[in-house]
Amino acid sequence: MDLSKIVTGQLIVNLVVILVAVHVILLTVAYLIYLERKISAYIQDRVGPNRVGFDFGLPILKKLTFGFGFWGLGQPLADGLKFLLKEDYTPSGVDRLLFTLGPMFSIIPALMGFVILPLGGVWVMPEFTLPFIGTIAGGPVHVAGANINVGIIYMLAVASVGVYGVSLGGWASNSKYSFLGGMRATAQMISYEIPLGLSLLAVLLMVGSLTPDRIIGYQLEHGWLVFSQPLACVIFFIAILAEANRAPFDIAEAESELVGGYHTEYSAMRFAMYFLAEYAHMFTSCGLFALLFLGGWDIAPFHNLLPNQTSSILIVLAKFGVFYGKILSLIAFMMVIRWTLPRFRFDQIMQVAWQGVIPLSLVIVVATSVMVYLRMTDVFSMTLANGAVVALMMFVLPRLPRNEPNRKLRLAGSRFFAPEGHDVKTSPTDPVALEDRPYEGSLPVL
Repeated sequence: MDLSKIVTGQLIVNLVVILVAVHVILLTVAYLIYLERKISAYIQDRVGPNRVGFDFGLPILKKLTFGFGFWGLGQPLADGLKFLLKEDYTPSGVDRLLFTLGPMFSIIPALMGFVILPLGGVWVMPEFTLPFIGTIAGGPVHVAGANINVGIIYMLAVASVGVYGVSLGGWASNSKYSFLGGMRATAQMISYEIPLGLSLLAVLLMVGSLTPDRIIGYQLEHGWLVFSQPLACVIFFIAILAEANRAPFDIAEAESELVGGYHTEYSAMRFAMYFLAEYAHMFTSCGLFALLFLGGWDIAPFHNLLPNQTSSILIVLAKFGVFYGKILSLIAFMMVIRWTLPRFRFDQIMQVAWQGVIPLSLVIVVATSVMVYLRMTDVFSMTLANGAVVALMMFVLPRLPRNEPNRKLRLAGSRFFAPEGHDVKTSPTDPVALEDRPYEGSLPVL
């Protein structure tokens, strides 16, 4: 059997990209926790982790690192060691099998979705020879984990499976807090998958392809889609925040209500897997956002500074660096949102989905379909169409009937919201109580 016909250059590149990308994501996820702690510290006027270096307090390692703390960069390693050495406690009454499978079902889909991201474009690979296999023919290869023509559908399918790990963990924990967290995550996923898919459909209508490389190619020619589809961009970002259970949509954890939500009963590495899955999901979803709206590895919005196809491995690495930088910037923006906005209530989250972003995303899909039919998909025309959609929604929404179950009710005797015609006064009437200087005797003593 001639292995050179089976082991092609594209297969080798796919395997190398998967191997490298998985380790890059795992290392990035570890330091994203450090980054979030530093960002939260800066926002709250604190210092954050700044003591733990790579010496771990050991005199021998301290000599090797010259005594420098390295700005707390050893904190993720210390946290990892802590999770590994902690007791992996299993409460009584849990479903042991599902209790263990829950974190796995959460982190595995988060590490599978990235494979369709075209991290380095197209590389013209030279011909080379491998031992026991033979000569590998050169030619153009896609620098991605898997170049499939239904890549976007694959990523959506994989991302939607991640909620099963959360639901399993909440169900198997035999805890009301965990169960409520799992149910909340399921309801939120069902609600926000709809605007996520519709905003994505608006992009696919313009591009006319499900292949990630062609989506980037369209943006190289017509400009980034963040300018052509600003409303779809905002809705998609809101949806990925909700899908990743990030604030202000983190009602599945809701420490003030549910202690820790679906992972209340978890400890040690099983808890760490949930923690890592959240950040890995952020990495993958931000990669999809950069692919759809920010041109992927393209540097400038309306200028193609990097060639789509190259024979230079340095340009491939530069493309990967640009893509990676966009992903990190989007994740940092998510972190700033978390430490800026308060958490929504559960009913508010459902209201935002069903009365806000879902109707808006439906209108965007219809408007995009009309513009594509009229062949008016340039940036100026699409921006005007998005502006018209905003104007229409601002005109229609205030005129729709509303049911406000949390509206304020007038209460007799209330000084803040008394019934109409009631003038409630709760201030004191005694002259001494109204006097600013009662002891000085500025008022006559009766």
